[in-house]
Amino acid sequence: MDGGQPIPSSLVPLGNISADSSMSLEQKTTFVFVILLFIFLGILIVRCFRILLDPYRSMPTSTWADGLEGLEKGQFDHALA
Repeated sequence: MDGGQPIPSSLVPLGNISADSSMSLEQKTTFVFVILLFIFLGILIVRCFRILLDPYRSMPTSTWADGLEGLEKGQFDHALA
């Protein structure tokens, strides 16, 4: 600890500092595509957890017999003819 000499640090690289900023166009495109895939994956995970926590919210409230208008449930053979 003379005070005159700086202590060399092994954490700071002295050679090629600007290596991260010189990515090719293909690497940038791939990086953006991977980020978009991670965002899409996050949206799907959130949606799946919402369905698991409240499964009856996403089901429709109408039943299959609502749109028959006057036909009973057992009269499908007459409706098809």
